Amino acid sequence: MDTLKQARAIGFREFVVLAAGMLATQAIAVDGMLPALPTIVRELGVGNPNHGQWVVTSYVAGVGLGQLVWGSLSDRFGRRAVLLSGLSLYVLAALLCRFATSFPLLLDWRFVHGLAAASVVVTRSVVRDLYVGRTMARVMSLTFIVFLMVPVVAPSVGQLILLLAPWRDIFAVFAGFAFFMLLWAAARLPETLHPEYRLTLTAAHVLGAVTRVLTTRASLCYSLAVTVMFGALLAYVGMVQQIFATVFDRASWMPGMFALCAVFMGVASFLNSRIVERLGMRLISHAALLAYLGVTALHLIVAAAGLERLWTFVALQAASLALFSLSVSNFGAMAMEPLGEIAGIGAALQGLLTTCGGALVGAAIGRQFQGSTVPLAGGALLAGILALLFVLLAERGRLFRAHHAALLAPSDPDEPLQHLGH
Repeated sequence: MDTLKQARAIGFREFVVLAAGMLATQAIAVDGMLPALPTIVRELGVGNPNHGQWVVTSYVAGVGLGQLVWGSLSDRFGRRAVLLSGLSLYVLAALLCRFATSFPLLLDWRFVHGLAAASVVVTRSVVRDLYVGRTMARVMSLTFIVFLMVPVVAPSVGQLILLLAPWRDIFAVFAGFAFFMLLWAAARLPETLHPEYRLTLTAAHVLGAVTRVLTTRASLCYSLAVTVMFGALLAYVGMVQQIFATVFDRASWMPGMFALCAVFMGVASFLNSRIVERLGMRLISHAALLAYLGVTALHLIVAAAGLERLWTFVALQAASLALFSLSVSNFGAMAMEPLGEIAGIGAALQGLLTTCGGALVGAAIGRQFQGSTVPLAGGALLAGILALLFVLLAERGRLFRAHHAALLAPSDPDEPLQHLGH
């Protein structure tokens, strides 16, 4: 099937599900492993139980480094070939992890697994190739739902696998899911990068692309806004177990309450996908950010005054996470919008910045935990203030500015994708 026929074959809804599935292959490889870490440590004879965390760390390190590689390659050779190659390597690396005979060997293959998983950053480039403006924000909101919900579901999936099979079969499940996505993409996803936009991988071209990303005001500032707010989210994920155990003495309630808050995030992201084309990215995200500042400020007041209760924590956290979703999903779309010609390396650099920068912000907030919710609420408020400053820089001091972008996407979601290659 040639590219034109493929482009006419895949519709909007199928493309969104396919893109979301691609992103899920990366997310599930972290959260699906968590229940198995104690068993891995025990069976592979690891002396220090804390070293089990390296199974996650080595994977994340691979993802961080791999994004630049795959993003650059996709700008040179096209999205489709690079994405399919990355998924193929993902399947192989996951199977090699399954058959690792020692802990160091497992860590080596997990690093390769992460390198391969980073190839799904190309999915964001594909979205940018196909869409701009509000339609792009709608697509990213729908795929963002998967990013939010996978961390909630994946640990339960991993635990279920452990009940039925050895821990090694978790990697077999990763490989099987990625192989399914590989077959689907091979059959249905067309090449989306027009030949005239392909870059040569000389040092000058790569440096020029990096310079473009770092000097484009809107792209850089919105990426930084995503980074600090993502850091606040990571702080919440890292601290929530301690909060439920030490602050509320309800450790067993954590999974249910964590899932409840994640549901609010997913609902907010879905709502954004329904209204963003009508109201616009700036109106929704800027209003959500201001509301986020109000909710986190209220949370900090409640916590500092000693009035925090389990119900106040869950209610205020759910509200702040929903507002986080409404703002960040649009910030990500606006960060990608100016980078159409270098969408591959642009998505890679933004992914590297938000992943590594967010991890540092989250770690800095998490270190402040001393038996209360004050550090979490205060860190979230500070992240929101910094995000507002970055947004003001991106918008030259004016919120809610009108934005006029040519819509390259079909107006009817049921229409096929016929606008490839700009």
